Amino acid sequence: MSGPSPLKIAYLCDLSPKLSWTYSGGNARIYNAMQSHVGDVQYIDNGWGLAEPLRKLVLKTPDAINIRARWRLHYALSRVIARHVQRQLLAQDFNVVMGVYSMHSMAHLKVPANMLCAFTSDATQSSYRTSEIGAGFGSYFTPGRLLDGWVKQHETRTLLANDLNLWPSDWQKEVADRCYGLEDPKSLVLPWGANIATPDAATLKINQDFSDGLRLLLVGRDWWAKGGPMVLETLAQLRQHGIKARLSVVGTTPPKQDLKALGVEEAVDIYPNLDKTIPADLETFEGLFRNSHFLVQPSLESYGFAFCEASAFALPSLCMRRGGVPVWDGVNGHAIAPDAGPEAFVEIIQGYLADPATYVSLRQSARQCFDEKLNWAAWGKGLQALLRDRLAQKRHAINAA
Repeated sequence: MSGPSPLKIAYLCDLSPKLSWTYSGGNARIYNAMQSHVGDVQYIDNGWGLAEPLRKLVLKTPDAINIRARWRLHYALSRVIARHVQRQLLAQDFNVVMGVYSMHSMAHLKVPANMLCAFTSDATQSSYRTSEIGAGFGSYFTPGRLLDGWVKQHETRTLLANDLNLWPSDWQKEVADRCYGLEDPKSLVLPWGANIATPDAATLKINQDFSDGLRLLLVGRDWWAKGGPMVLETLAQLRQHGIKARLSVVGTTPPKQDLKALGVEEAVDIYPNLDKTIPADLETFEGLFRNSHFLVQPSLESYGFAFCEASAFALPSLCMRRGGVPVWDGVNGHAIAPDAGPEAFVEIIQGYLADPATYVSLRQSARQCFDEKLNWAAWGKGLQALLRDRLAQKRHAINAA
């Protein structure tokens, strides 16, 4: 007996998922997961219809202007742009239109009554701006600030009109629910996966010990946003306690004066530009995850693929309990209080140095956490179940009317 027909899904985003770098790689990962586990997914042309010449003009401006102007103009012209999208939706028999990252792509979108509207992102403009994470990056006056209320009105209208809004962590859901007045069952949590190919569990060093010293890892492009200064202080304190600790930094470069001031110049290995599309760089990148003892990343971010990647490699993460970081105490690492200092990380690490068996258990549970929920297959299968359930509910309501 054959199963249900594959869902036919229109994928809606302002940047093509076929460009692997868009949205830090998440766009492509989501698209591929939906293709593999959810149904027949087709990317909808992201042009602006009659307003397309203006979009092309904006794309030619410097990034500082383009990034800020493009989505605001999209909202301003959303009625015109929505008609362009609607024509594509009506030309094929889609079951679902799935908005990814760019909520403005769904503004004023009208779809057939039997079509489901869903959306997923790790942040929205208004909820991020008013959150602790957005506040952590500071702000400055621009004309765009005058449009904040207008933007929030568009976002609220769009999210409330959707059948389903999915967030990768409890934090995003709580912030979005508070900002836009969302409630279950329109607003749910479905964790995202890692931005890497899944490493074979049999190749991992689950029983890794500390016989060759302690190896810490930090990954990211923004030294300050990733909590680099606090990680350096953690390294310095560990070494002051006589612990043979080293730190590998990937994607960014620590200030030389900070390394010198803390006396850790010889204990830090820097990899400023690893390109995972180059086999040798990918081998180095994966080797750092395989051979490190902790990912130490007290970062300011809405989610953080690096934490999922660490769990994939059975690497415990140490971070701050802020934002939507996918780290659970004693499961795949530890998240300390936002006002704690580097000594909190030092204390946790010393505890595991004194109890290697418990550390091995933490590595085992980190990989288990990845296998159960921090991978794209789990996300895709969960999404398919939710979409089918909501479509059945919608059809039942239509038939009962």
